[in-house]
Amino acid sequence: MNASMLSYILFSCLLLSVQAEYCGVREIIRYTERLLADSSVSCPCRQTAVSSCSCLPIPERGHELACFVNGTKLLLENNKSSNPVITRLYWTFQALLDRNLCKRLAHGDQCQYETKGNVMEFLKTILTTYQEINK
Repeated sequence: MNASMLSYILFSCLLLSVQAEYCGVREIIRYTERLLADSSVSCPCRQTAVSSCSCLPIPERGHELACFVNGTKLLLENNKSSNPVITRLYWTFQALLDRNLCKRLAHGDQCQYETKGNVMEFLKTILTTYQEINK
């Protein structure tokens, strides 16, 4: 095996190890802060409400990604004007879950939660989760 082949293999391994812990922290924090500043995505959480937008899953520890996928999907379905920021968040969470990229959050693809919250509570949960990773 020549030196260039060895360096290529080492570089590939390095890329894979970096990619294996990619959580999209900065972009998710940026998108979430933008949504929190936008009052048009807020709707009240009433457990008896017919609209599924009203209550979004607040995930149990270790089930964040699956719940973030479910919650952003509900936001997309219930947000009449398609919001590109919500769309980006949804696809980012879906990719992280599908590829098992963020080991700190993905402990399965099932969303487990005990409580639900309104859109703002859901977004604040995303923000605090990713700020903890960013520390």
